[in-house]
Amino acid sequence: MHADTVTAGMRHTSHRLHRRMSPGRGTWARALDGLVGRASGLPPERTDFEVQRRIQIPTRDGVFLAADHYQPESAAVGTILIRGPYGRSLPLALPLARLFAARGYHALFVSSRGTFGSGGTFEPMATEVDDGHDAVAWMLDQPWFTGSFATIGPSYLGHTQWAILSDPPAEMAAAVISVGPHDFAEHVWGTGAFKLDFLGWSDGIVHQEDIGPVGALVRAVRAGRRVRAAQEGLPLAAAADGLLEGRAPWYRDWVTRADTGDDFWLPMRHGAALERADIPVLLIGGWRDLFLEQTVEQYDRLHDRGTDVALTVGPWNHYQAGAARIVTRETFAWLEQHLADHPGPPERHRVHAFLTGAGEWRHLEEWPPPTSPATWYLQPARPGSAGPGRLRPGAPTDDPPSRFTYDPARPTPTVGGPLLSRRCRVDDTVLAGRADVLVFDAGPLSRDLDVAGSPEAELDHTSDNPHFDLFVRLSEVDPDGRSHNLTEGYRRFGPDRPAASPVGIAMAPLYHRLRAGWRLRLLVAGGSFPRFDRNLGTGEPPGTGVSMRPAQHTVAHGSARMSKLVLPVVD
Repeated sequence: MHADTVTAGMRHTSHRLHRRMSPGRGTWARALDGLVGRASGLPPERTDFEVQRRIQIPTRDGVFLAADHYQPESAAVGTILIRGPYGRSLPLALPLARLFAARGYHALFVSSRGTFGSGGTFEPMATEVDDGHDAVAWMLDQPWFTGSFATIGPSYLGHTQWAILSDPPAEMAAAVISVGPHDFAEHVWGTGAFKLDFLGWSDGIVHQEDIGPVGALVRAVRAGRRVRAAQEGLPLAAAADGLLEGRAPWYRDWVTRADTGDDFWLPMRHGAALERADIPVLLIGGWRDLFLEQTVEQYDRLHDRGTDVALTVGPWNHYQAGAARIVTRETFAWLEQHLADHPGPPERHRVHAFLTGAGEWRHLEEWPPPTSPATWYLQPARPGSAGPGRLRPGAPTDDPPSRFTYDPARPTPTVGGPLLSRRCRVDDTVLAGRADVLVFDAGPLSRDLDVAGSPEAELDHTSDNPHFDLFVRLSEVDPDGRSHNLTEGYRRFGPDRPAASPVGIAMAPLYHRLRAGWRLRLLVAGGSFPRFDRNLGTGEPPGTGVSMRPAQHTVAHGSARMSKLVLPVVD
């Protein structure tokens, strides 16, 4: 449908839109807004505001989207658009709409179709491009619209911003995207294995309107065991069907469509936005966030094009990145500069990155900062020793290979990592004691070492089964012998892998100080379940396969066949 026809249809139906205007804020609401604003480090409020609730925005296919409009009482300085499927109530509205409305911004908060009063059926990410542009067309036609707008929001609310940026409206002036993937297909299938954490997300989202926020919290606590049982069931698609009871049909599609080139995935892939966006974009990520690699890719590609882009990465997991104090403060500063056109403090550094291990924020002109590669070679344990293998910075010596067996019937477990949960950095010492995990430890470091960027493990690896996975993790071991995870990488392989080539596995980026007296640890395994589906070893599709076959892995060492770890060390 042509855009002019859509807009005309929206004007024609505007008299049918149902709105309920709330009065100005009450005493308690004003106090809460003020408290959160001060805690977030924002300047004082500029105005009171009113809320038009349950607005209905028409779309090109006749569905109406529910929305709330936060309207400042004094002259507005700009317009903000927020879209997502998690509702428009206080927990989300406070940091995303109320704080900004009190500082002079119109905020239009729109629920994705099929959620919280919006018509149609919720199909995650499938209609966000068209619905986003229809919401923009309606907004541009309103008498209160200020002439330009920005978008903000974390996670799925970040993905909806990339959906709009795949064909950027001329009136779009800026964006603040927190932990938001631009390519969902690449996220769940990019390693060749399927990431299972979105089974729990699917289970939660289909129940989010059934039982209210308190009931949802109780259910989330109780649902963990049921979700884990479904993840362990085979075939995966049928086990998920039993958990979801037909309410999330999208999950079966996700787990059975391994080809990311399938047309099914097209509405969820917005790599084109990274080539078309030409507005100031602030990207916010977390070193422990599951979408970190896409956030860094977004920065790299926009920066390479000369786009006005900035990056802030804190010591956060997925949930913390949406609620951190610095995020609200930097979001407001970005809007003031690029939407309201208010004079502000001197222009920020391009990159704000938290140096974990040192507990310090660093202000950088580029990411990563200048580094040089430092190489450690993998060697087996000393003869007669039951301890771990060794990481040595010197030239490799000729040694016998290291071996382990991965059995999909007893898969190597996930212990921490970038999960859709709050327990991401953990004590992972238990992994070092497993027979299906190779462990390589360096000696205590003689000095502090800052690492910035993506470490890589290069393994001279073979398997007696052509269907296998490789999981590598970099951890640090404190002087008391406790190990904590830093970063990791994963890849799935099949019979088409060249027989004689080494295997390179890049890990997620990090910015971390390895402290003097502590030790590096590299773990190598054949899986990480249930973060990733287990490789059944038979070549059957992950969603429908049931047969299992173990794989014996061999990692070679020596001057002729080198396995190594390469770290990008800050100069």
